Amino acid sequence: MLVRHNRPPFNRARATVVSTATLLGIALAGCSGSFADNNPTNQAAATSAAPAIQTASPRNVAAALPDFASLVDQYGPAVVNVTVVGKSQPVNDLQGMSPNDPLYDFLRRFGQQMPRGNQPPPRGEGSGFIVSADGYILTNAHVVSDASEVTVKTTDRREYTAKVVGVDEATDVAVLKIDAKNLPTVKIGDPSKLRPGEWVIAIGSPFGFENSVTAGIVSATSRSMPGSNYAPFIQTDVAVNPGNSGGPLFNLNGEVVGINSQIFSRSGGYMGLSFAIPIDVANNVQTQLVATGKVSRSRIGVSIQDVNAQLAESFGLDRPKGALVGMVESDGPGEKAGIKPGDVILKVDGTEIEQSSQLPGLIASKKPGSTVNLEVWRDGGVKRLSAKPVEIAEKGTKVANRGNVEADETAKLGLVVRPLQKQEKQQADTKGELVVENSEGPAAAAGVQRGDIILGVNGKPVKSVEDLKSAARNSKGKVVALLIERDSAQIFVPVRTG
Repeated sequence: MLVRHNRPPFNRARATVVSTATLLGIALAGCSGSFADNNPTNQAAATSAAPAIQTASPRNVAAALPDFASLVDQYGPAVVNVTVVGKSQPVNDLQGMSPNDPLYDFLRRFGQQMPRGNQPPPRGEGSGFIVSADGYILTNAHVVSDASEVTVKTTDRREYTAKVVGVDEATDVAVLKIDAKNLPTVKIGDPSKLRPGEWVIAIGSPFGFENSVTAGIVSATSRSMPGSNYAPFIQTDVAVNPGNSGGPLFNLNGEVVGINSQIFSRSGGYMGLSFAIPIDVANNVQTQLVATGKVSRSRIGVSIQDVNAQLAESFGLDRPKGALVGMVESDGPGEKAGIKPGDVILKVDGTEIEQSSQLPGLIASKKPGSTVNLEVWRDGGVKRLSAKPVEIAEKGTKVANRGNVEADETAKLGLVVRPLQKQEKQQADTKGELVVENSEGPAAAAGVQRGDIILGVNGKPVKSVEDLKSAARNSKGKVVALLIERDSAQIFVPVRTG
């Protein structure tokens, strides 16, 4: 069972961070003397023949172990506790029974009534770490997704109300912002240099125990996990528990190499397998969320699978490696590049593909429309191809404000939007650029629906998320007039924001 760290705010305890207890045993040599021979001469001879016994002093033992304490002293203050409050859930008269059940109306009228109202809002905790002195913080998406309030507490017990800058569920990365200056920050490392067996430590808040430090080793790199195609996870044996989600994974140089995110467990608790999102993946997500409010990813339109020993032999490879292409999308970037079913993709822009799970993340990180150089194995030899990936149509990136530090204009409107893809624009025959992925609050009350194409705000055209936010921000009144396109018709919808 795959368990994600900490989702307590929504009564789904999915928390995780790395905590590893490593025990070192020191074997001391011992010697035994003769039981019967008390002759001084024999004793002297035995003494001269006995090997010298080396005893490890406490100072030597300490010198051989990693100095975790200095690392924690220097970078621990940049690790924060993240507390979230979820949304209250309404209580039905008959909890657990669907209103569509034939007995529901009868029992509601004549059965025992349950108290009406709302349940207390769910609460939960996670971890995070400060990446810029002006208050940007990285954590897991599942820690803060759907939260109504987010509070960040630093090691000196100061508390800040946080704004959720963006949430990317595909990589389980979220970016927070607090209103502060001159904050301590972490140092970013290179996860590609990690080696199995290397020491790593985690700092977080397991079960609410803030600033807990745990240690372990890297078990493996580039692990694929169910439900995640874009992050080659770092596997460690650091203990992962609820509340550690979103905390940093440090190497011995004091550099953050990952964000603790998931565990693999049959019991729901830590069983020695924990997984961290590589920090380079998280940095890419952070950069895009801060700059544009969304994450763009690319694809080349092929389906792939691993190459096992039998397949490698049948294709003439010297060993199992690469990503075997099973299907090529008609008229997609892969077909245009000349990729064929049966090709084994060996390299992407010079990066070797050992396992097929590496390919989606590498392609996704490329800019849509850029040129990607591929090396493929075909007919017993290497062929070099060039592809131009296209953008993946995502479900939409949440950019709504959840923290009241600074009002987010899209939150005022109650909209989650994303750019239209080229094919979608052609099918809809529209000049619009933004499509509504979700409508709630003021927008939903005004009748804005998922699938509506936003053309303008208060008479001004909008082409991007930033255009939409800017137009809403500059609106002088408490009502924003959205020009939307629906079923080939254009209408103005007044949305009250005040």
